[in-house]
This record gives sequence, C-alpha cells and structure tokens, in this order.
Amino acid sequence: MSQPLHDAALASLFSAARSHNGWTDQPIADDVLRQLYDLMKMAPTSANCSPARFVFLRTPAAKERLAPALSKGNLEKTMTAPVSVIVAWDTAFYEHLPALFPHADAKSWFTHSPEAAHETAFRNGSLQGAYLIMAARALGLDVGALSGFDTRQVNAEFFAGSTWTANFIVNLGYGNPEKLFGRLPRLAFEDACQLL
Repeated sequence: MSQPLHDAALASLFSAARSHNGWTDQPIADDVLRQLYDLMKMAPTSANCSPARFVFLRTPAAKERLAPALSKGNLEKTMTAPVSVIVAWDTAFYEHLPALFPHADAKSWFTHSPEAAHETAFRNGSLQGAYLIMAARALGLDVGALSGFDTRQVNAEFFAGSTWTANFIVNLGYGNPEKLFGRLPRLAFEDACQLL
C-alpha cells in the first residue's frame, strides 16, 4: 500500500472526474451495484461503526417516489440517471457494533449519549457516502451528487418507521459529456490550508 496510484487512476478519481448532469442510456447491472457496495464498505469508519445505509433507486416507479422531494434543478438529471442512491445513515447504527467492533463494548459508548451517537453516525455516514462516490468512479461509473431535496419528504416516503434518515443523493450512470458544465475553480492551498 506504499505505492502511489498512477496518474490515470488519480485522474479518474479526482483531477479529470466531473459531476455529471446528463446520462447515456447505458444501464447499470445489479451486480455492479453489489460490487460497488462491497468495495466501498472496506474503507474505514471510526470503530468500524459503518452507519451509512444505501437505497438504490433503479426503476421508474422508485424514481417517481423520489421526484416530489427533488428541487426543480435536480429533477431531470435524477429522473434520467440509471440509478439514484439515497445515501442515508442509521441512527441506531450502534446495534451492529457487537459484531462490527468486538474488541470492546462499543455499543455502550453510544447508548448513553444521543449526542455522540448522532455526531458519529452523521460524520461517518457522510464519509461513507464520499467513499461510495470514489468507489463508483473507480469502477468506471460517472457520478452526480446532490443535496437539493426535501429531507423530510424523503424520510417520510422511504424511511417511515425506521431508524434510517436521508443525508444526500448520488446519481450514478455513464455520463453524457455534452451535458457537463464548465470546470469550476477550486480554492488554492493557501486559501484552504494551514501548515503549523
């Protein structure tokens, strides 16, 4: 693990990767989605807590359930994506800790502190959502992540009566380069970083 990735891999993951708004008609097979999850689940979370949950919307009927919650600007690109993933997090993630982190009584770290449970679940669930994006790119998929939706509507439609709650949405597919926006600037190192 000490060797850096080749430039082509770095470009696929970062420097040449783009947020896609339009898609080709090429579908994504279910076994690719399983491969995607099996790859991203290996990335680290604190105490291996793994609080992220993923709902893969693959059918028109599933997408129609999501549509009323989407902002106007996110509707078309989400409805036309081959797959849209609701990246959620489980507020009761700690129930799985006896199996996921058997080295200690990690479950008790969170059952006595709702604040610690919330912070851990949200932080690590967001981290796992980012891992999903990188794993998708590593598998040759294009990605368009978004947060323009009504979380309460999504939770009511997909997660009522459960301990899951929506965080953000990731559209997956094979991007149409004609629908890309121009590359936007990024902050310089000096503007975003400190060396102490």
